[in-house]
Amino acid sequence: MIASAALAGFALVALGMVCTPGPNMIYLLTRSIMQGRLAGFISLLGVVLGFVVYMISAALGVTALLFAVPFAYGVLQWAGALYLLWLAWNAIKPGARSVLEPRRDLKVDGPGRLFAMGFLTNLLNPKIAILYLSLLPQFIDPTKGHVLAQGVLLGLTQIAVSFTVNLAIVFAAGTLARWFATRPSWLKLQRWVMASVLAGLAVRLVMDRRPA
Repeated sequence: MIASAALAGFALVALGMVCTPGPNMIYLLTRSIMQGRLAGFISLLGVVLGFVVYMISAALGVTALLFAVPFAYGVLQWAGALYLLWLAWNAIKPGARSVLEPRRDLKVDGPGRLFAMGFLTNLLNPKIAILYLSLLPQFIDPTKGHVLAQGVLLGLTQIAVSFTVNLAIVFAAGTLARWFATRPSWLKLQRWVMASVLAGLAVRLVMDRRPA
């Protein structure tokens, strides 16, 4: 099976990616602050299902097939980049509010919709597809045993890391919101930092070359 060092290295890669602000983090923060930790947790379960779908798709070669078709990969790149830019604009447009600022004007969603939106948010997250196609294969060693089993083990490692970090985000959302509520200038700074990171990710996504 996979060497411990390789598994630890992939876990660090997964940790770096989940700590990068993106659609998943924004959605979980918003729902946790507005509807509480239970709503955030249900949303997180939907996100996890999205990870499982990616893991299975990568194992079966569906993701590889998608990236092998230049047109399909281009559509994924631009759709993902536009989505990230849309999120960035919504963070800084006139009248915009920070995801850490409690809101009362958003519709309260039921468990089913929370789960579904968490799932779709993750499924439309382009950096997850890139993670499973570009990065995960680099940690697989055919000489160490069954390739499919190694892929599943790496996928489960990524899911475990992401679940742990996102669960911490769900539980800390309320505390962060209260801290920022007494510091308006920090809320404004957070919005611009978030928008800058999202825009940077969008530019990087469209600039990336198609994996070989």
